[in-house]
Amino acid sequence: MLRVLTRSVPRNAATLTRSFASTAPAAGRVAKNKEATQTSVLATLSKAQNLFKTYKPVSPGLRHLKRPLSPHLYQGPPVRALTVAKRKTGGRNNHGHVTVRHRGGGHRQRIRILDFHRAEPGKQDVVRIEFDPGRSAHIALLKHRNPNAKELWTYIIAPDGIRAGDVVESFREGIPDGLVAGFTDPYWKGRNPEPSTPTPASNPTTPPTSDTTSAPVESTSPSNPINPFDAEPVAQAPTQAFEFESDDDARQLSIGLLRALIIRSGNVLPLRIIPPGTMIHAITLDPNGRAILVRSAGSFATVVSQDAESEKDGKYTQVKLQSGEVRHILSSCCATIGKVSNANWKDRSLGKAGRSRNLGWRPSVRGVAMNTHDHPHGGGRGKSKGNKHPRSIYGLKKGVRTRRPGPKGNKLVVKQRPRGKEKRAK
Repeated sequence: MLRVLTRSVPRNAATLTRSFASTAPAAGRVAKNKEATQTSVLATLSKAQNLFKTYKPVSPGLRHLKRPLSPHLYQGPPVRALTVAKRKTGGRNNHGHVTVRHRGGGHRQRIRILDFHRAEPGKQDVVRIEFDPGRSAHIALLKHRNPNAKELWTYIIAPDGIRAGDVVESFREGIPDGLVAGFTDPYWKGRNPEPSTPTPASNPTTPPTSDTTSAPVESTSPSNPINPFDAEPVAQAPTQAFEFESDDDARQLSIGLLRALIIRSGNVLPLRIIPPGTMIHAITLDPNGRAILVRSAGSFATVVSQDAESEKDGKYTQVKLQSGEVRHILSSCCATIGKVSNANWKDRSLGKAGRSRNLGWRPSVRGVAMNTHDHPHGGGRGKSKGNKHPRSIYGLKKGVRTRRPGPKGNKLVVKQRPRGKEKRAK
């Protein structure tokens, strides 16, 4: 019996040794994978933390304060000639009645005058990126390279990723002849211009001088110095002679070269030229109107498809808006390429109520906390609105649509935005 036990011990030990030796590499791989996963998670968290500026909690107001980091913003005041004074009304109309609730007070501000038409053709240099207290997105100061332009200095909504020293251009009037060999835009308005000599503007918008209290026009250290006399080369046709099977092949090549040249962030183009899948913002609903849709921070729309031309309704482009709604927009309308800047604005935290008051917002009081004559939910014993349907302060029932859908509603809407359970599912 003892002999059997003594023989079995080494045999079991050898088996255990072989088993440990076989599992050691697997355990090492698991440990390495775990370390790699932890490293990637920490890198992601550190990257997310670098997007916002937090403060040491030396006071209650700084404990939860979180602001998006924007080191590229200009720290000085705006161009005063491109601003107007904002006269606050506190949400009251000419009769003194409150028409907009929760408004009042706030710091003194000046409204920045933005160019939502972008009708002036030609190249414009981005001088600097500025903060606008009246909107969530950043704004960009542009200087036109043509000294005889109608508006030499303008503000626009800054697209995401644009910096001082970049160049943007507006093709709202169409694609000029000669930009790409072999491509001719039949809708270009400047093909047969009226004979006239260019004259300087009667009252051009100029930057303020040093004797005023406004900011000097200076760039925020562009990576490449701006030289207005250096023009970008025009895309020419290949020197080698190509034989195309049809004219459609040559046209497709010209369209491809054209899109590679002009589809850049900040450029304004008609919707008929923008390819499907491109992110756009600042969309117009009138071919000669101003930009109306998709102008808030971080928002963007997507071109879905180009519809066939119809004699009755004209040619439309299907665009998917930020809300998820897909609608028809005239192909002659224009949009700006890219996404709106300051996408992290929605994740900021003011930290205290005083900063909200500085922005002009007053407190929002619950209806159940009011008296009976102040709100349909007011009155009663305790915190209860009674057996009443949810209503607004004006008595409008919750859940009622404000616009008629279907065939008698907006006929330009292809697909309604998700509501209710559809929205929660996403």
